[in-house]
Amino acid sequence: QIDPKDYTFSGLKDETVGRLPGKVAGQQFVIQDCENCSIYIFDHSATITIDDCVNCQIFLGPVKGSVFFRDCKDCKCIVACQQFRTRDCRKLEVFLCCATQPIIESSTGMKFGCFQYYYPELALQFKDAGLSIFNNTWSNIHDFTPVSGNNNWDLLPENAVVQDYVPLPSSEELKAVRISTDAAKSIIPVTRGRREKSSDELCLAVFFAGDYTIANARKLIDEMTGKGFQLVQTKEVLMKAEDAHRVFKQCALEWIPLLEKGPVVALEFNGDGAVEGCRSTVNDVFSGTKVFVSESKATASQDVDNFYNFADMQMGM
Repeated sequence: QIDPKDYTFSGLKDETVGRLPGKVAGQQFVIQDCENCSIYIFDHSATITIDDCVNCQIFLGPVKGSVFFRDCKDCKCIVACQQFRTRDCRKLEVFLCCATQPIIESSTGMKFGCFQYYYPELALQFKDAGLSIFNNTWSNIHDFTPVSGNNNWDLLPENAVVQDYVPLPSSEELKAVRISTDAAKSIIPVTRGRREKSSDELCLAVFFAGDYTIANARKLIDEMTGKGFQLVQTKEVLMKAEDAHRVFKQCALEWIPLLEKGPVVALEFNGDGAVEGCRSTVNDVFSGTKVFVSESKATASQDVDNFYNFADMQMGM
């Protein structure tokens, strides 16, 4: 028999509390009326509501459904979820991974950055929550109640350090979780999202489903960012033959047989020389793997548009 008290933090003040990996196991969780607390859910859950919290630091492991903040203020959070919503909130700073477009309503002073976090159990928790590490629209915020002349939300500074916002837990119990907030180790690839691009040259790379798709995509990200290119966005999505014609145009036939194995993982890079850099890296590092890479600087931004237009329609964005 499940006791809701085990899945609730309510009325706490000046406390550090949390749940270790395996302790929530996909249940729903409620956080309410907490003040000046540090709260860590190191597990996956069904849905989480956070109501009337003030000046709290909150980490939420992967949430299969929605995370809903209501009537909260001055909170700093790290959140991974399928849907993210706020209503009547003030001054929330959120490092976010969200599979769908995040929505704010009647909320002001909101700031968003890309989720950056690692602990050994986190990758499996993403799987258990049915979330792809490559589907993250953290910077594509929809403001339900815009005020003309005012911006209710902004992006966190690019050099924002996660630990300055949500420090590592200080309690003995929670220290057992082996956390890294180093961006290079993050389970979620750190993307630029809607930040200004450094160059007008883009490049699209697409990996097809197989045993090493995730590892290969991560390897290419490491190689490219190591060379100074920037990762703009990533996407994991199923493609059909007609989608391949739309995205890959005249070379679609080469890729169609690979689509039956499962979803593709697409990466968008930015920077002068991105196409050449990506093509040579793929040739050097992935010689035996079939990877689609933009042909030239001239066609690359069209490749990116074709792919993401298709993917956004697919995901109902």
